[in-house]
Amino acid sequence: MSIRSEERLEQVAREDLVMFINACVTCTGQKEFYDSAYGQRVSIDFLHEYILGNYRLLYARTLATGINHFNQAQIILKLLATGRHTLPEYKQEEGTLIATALKKLPPQRAWGVLQQLQHRKINNRRSRAIARDYLQQRRDVSFDAVKYRKKMRAIACHTHLKLQGELNSFLFRNWEKKEYQTELFENFRQAHFSTEAIYKLPFTVAEGLATKHKIPRDLFLSRIQERMTLGEKLRFQGAAESSEVKIDLNLGRLPLTKLALYVLSLSLETRRQKWDILNRALINSAQKTLKQGPFKLGKVAVVLDCSYSSSGSSEKRRRPLGIVLAAHYLFKVASEEYHPFWTVPVQDPLLVHPRGQTDLATPLLDALELNPDLVIIISDGYENDPPQGAAEVLRIYCEQIDPKQNTSVIHCNPVFNSDDFSLRSLSPNIPTVGLRSAEDLPTVISFARFASGGSSYSELEEYLEKRVQIMLSTIS
Repeated sequence: MSIRSEERLEQVAREDLVMFINACVTCTGQKEFYDSAYGQRVSIDFLHEYILGNYRLLYARTLATGINHFNQAQIILKLLATGRHTLPEYKQEEGTLIATALKKLPPQRAWGVLQQLQHRKINNRRSRAIARDYLQQRRDVSFDAVKYRKKMRAIACHTHLKLQGELNSFLFRNWEKKEYQTELFENFRQAHFSTEAIYKLPFTVAEGLATKHKIPRDLFLSRIQERMTLGEKLRFQGAAESSEVKIDLNLGRLPLTKLALYVLSLSLETRRQKWDILNRALINSAQKTLKQGPFKLGKVAVVLDCSYSSSGSSEKRRRPLGIVLAAHYLFKVASEEYHPFWTVPVQDPLLVHPRGQTDLATPLLDALELNPDLVIIISDGYENDPPQGAAEVLRIYCEQIDPKQNTSVIHCNPVFNSDDFSLRSLSPNIPTVGLRSAEDLPTVISFARFASGGSSYSELEEYLEKRVQIMLSTIS
């Protein structure tokens, strides 16, 4: 094979992997503003099969790159189903990556992944070992047994797990046992007959039993709050606001993007009334994000898409706009000099809401005029006012005004485009990278050099290997 052919093959491989990682950052298999859930799932499943079949080692290492939970779950399942194809020298690394990624998933997602082993009829030695080790490392197995009872029972049956203590009796013998020594198991048993015992259970379990006992919704929500997780409080905040129940939500515990989404879920009037509290919470959350991952920038201009398509979909309500708002606050505290430019004039970012067509050219021109060190465009890439306006601006700027690229321009796209298995790009002159949440911006900006085409395949391999080392070094 000629040197030129080898270089071409490496270029294709690098492009394939960059496309896959970008897709795995943004795609969740859910409906988007311009795309159906079915199209998203078909496209992302094709990409998984293609990358797994051609680049198995790097496919596994993708688990360490900060991709979203949906795609982590898919990678874990596909690797477990095809373990016989793993090269002997990489079996240990692949197994460790699977176990580590599974451990880092939210418990409901991890138990769901293990339950899928039964649905997909995956029952090899490694999958059984992964399920056994995950169960053994759980800090509170009795809590998991109550909250994820059906999932755990399915996993135990499928992988023939040996369960200790009262766990086997609780999962399989129903109510033959009249009393449990494990407090939570006994609370669960009593809750079928006593309404007071309901309030000692995890919220999702208690909710079903409250319906069975016909407990008024307002009364139930007011008394169960101490058993609710932060995510559960967020989900039920809207329902509580329409009643007389007040959900005690600690804004200081919310990650930046989730906090931004919560703010956007409030009415404009509520945001005005609580402006000081919400603004301070977003600033504090952004500062906390910076402490967790240092991110210092110089002069930065950011084009922020708040057009109507940023409202997302019925399954991902206001997600694109939530990322935009969170990024605004993160850049605000991370930059020495920060200049935001919105697609529609915004007087107060805290009161922003999706509206209007997508005009990226105008704010982009304003951003470039400042000659910043870095320009970030956060948009789904569907530009229609005028179409291709930003593309032409970028072409002229990159080719004639700044050919030496003294100003870096990066397009961050929070939406996967299922039609061509990638992210919708604004221009071939700038890199387009996927953005799952504002907290990922430091990683995304560092990854942009691979999306720009200015790096080699070996550099991408080295990057993935380093990400694996970082991930495995955090195992507790």
